[in-house]
Amino acid sequence: MSRPIWQVAGKRDPAQEAEAQEWIETIIGERFPQGLSYELALRDGVILCKLMNQLMPGCIQKINYSGGDYKMMDNINQFQKACIKYGLADVDLFQTVDLFEQKNIATVTMTIFAIGRTCYKHPEWRGPWLGPKPAEENKREWTEEQLRAGECVIGLQAGQNKGATQAGQNFGATRKILLGK
Repeated sequence: MSRPIWQVAGKRDPAQEAEAQEWIETIIGERFPQGLSYELALRDGVILCKLMNQLMPGCIQKINYSGGDYKMMDNINQFQKACIKYGLADVDLFQTVDLFEQKNIATVTMTIFAIGRTCYKHPEWRGPWLGPKPAEENKREWTEEQLRAGECVIGLQAGQNKGATQAGQNFGATRKILLGK
């Protein structure tokens, strides 16, 4: 079942999808099936499994090329497990229903870009990457003198207390003094 175009139109980026498709086709060495849209070509998980087997040979032992919906969803689950082994964070993975039921194709594309960025972290990978290179650690070394100099500075982030008084503050009801009771 496909969703109305107005529900997903703002989320999907055709240029990103085309870039992801081109990257996948380059790596697996074959074109997406003729006449199928981007999401339908990926829906059975076969292309995604082939992609991971190219990036990490042998990570997916059995790809299901035929069978019912269960077999297709099994391909997607195998792909997701391989992504985690490859170094993707769980937050970068799409949910199976996002692809299988075409609920959120934009997250599928984001996962593919996350895989492309993770390739930078694998020096054994000689193929193309996808997306910008992730930032690397920029470790700093501070001398003891530099560390001590920072201890006597009160940053403006802490605010300032010039002119601060407790005037005008009331908490709760005022105190009532009753005479003669």
